[in-house]
Amino acid sequence: MAARFKDLALDALDHQALADWWCAALGYVRREPPAGSPKPPPAEWPVPIYDPEGAGPLIWINPVTEPKKAKNRMHLDVYGHRDELLALGATLVRSRDTELDWDVLADPNASN
Repeated sequence: MAARFKDLALDALDHQALADWWCAALGYVRREPPAGSPKPPPAEWPVPIYDPEGAGPLIWINPVTEPKKAKNRMHLDVYGHRDELLALGATLVRSRDTELDWDVLADPNASN
């Protein structure tokens, strides 16, 4: 085996807001700094979020300065309630229909 999965990383112009959004959507929480850290990490640092039940991967929300220029070639598939995700700020890209058995949503970072 050449590698094994460790974490997932997402880039965002407003990484703090996107971290909060994914925490609300997935029930994740921000990872606290290690014990003994003298102060919280600077706001411009990446934000690690995790599943407090231990079922999901650690996700790093990384700050970037350049806007997104093309469609993502990777996406997250999640189970959820469309209306709740829309209320949190997701955008409906395509509704479930006879050709597609799921809704396609974009997180608030999709255009960034």
